[in-house]
Amino acid sequence: MSPAATTKHDALLTLSGVHTHIGAYHILHGVDLSVPRGQLTMLLGRNGAGKTTTLRTIMGLWHASQGKLVFDGHDITAAETPHIAGLDIAYVPENMGIFADLTVKENMLLAARSAKNAQQMDSKRLEWIFKLFPAVEKFWNHPAGKLSGGQKQMLAVARAIVEPRKLLIVDEPSKGLAPAIINNMIDAFAQLKQTGTTILLVEQNISFAKRLGDHVAVMDNGKVVHAGTMQALADNEDMQHALLGLAI
Repeated sequence: MSPAATTKHDALLTLSGVHTHIGAYHILHGVDLSVPRGQLTMLLGRNGAGKTTTLRTIMGLWHASQGKLVFDGHDITAAETPHIAGLDIAYVPENMGIFADLTVKENMLLAARSAKNAQQMDSKRLEWIFKLFPAVEKFWNHPAGKLSGGQKQMLAVARAIVEPRKLLIVDEPSKGLAPAIINNMIDAFAQLKQTGTTILLVEQNISFAKRLGDHVAVMDNGKVVHAGTMQALADNEDMQHALLGLAI
């Protein structure tokens, strides 16, 4: 079933007619988006299409000036970011949001809301994360600011999944990463999918999107102009050129 046909009962997150203004600028022009529960949805589009603004609106960092956002039965249209995060949504922004002066362990502990110290963190989940991202374990006691770009991206995702989340939102996880690290990131998201975590990814790397996506929404000029299965888009080169200006 495509996102366009997904009912509200099948969707964990829905955006209906969402407009967002940033100052004098009208960025989102009626976004309709459905994120199916337990699936990985890719949000694609050319630069400036409104993808990052959509994510930030979902998280309450910018508020919709019109329309409605519903997450797991909760109307979050006017909710503040801490409340939205408290509904078990994790967000990894494009700039990663790493606390450079804190150690890797301290960054992880800040995200583990149920733990007051490292010893109270879920050891089995940490072992799983260390297998996904060995650099997190290797540099556990090192300042996060000393990590490479790829290692910081791994830490950002690891921090977001240190506790189970209903929804993981990630903005361009492969940006600037070496191919070997991209493959590692793809494996990590594939394993997350197997746990039933719902994932919404903004991505410019079309190969990354093709390998991971179940569903896809394509944005242009501040609205969703196509929604369907990732496979259908991957199989239709004419559609790829029309929507993205390139072929997968």
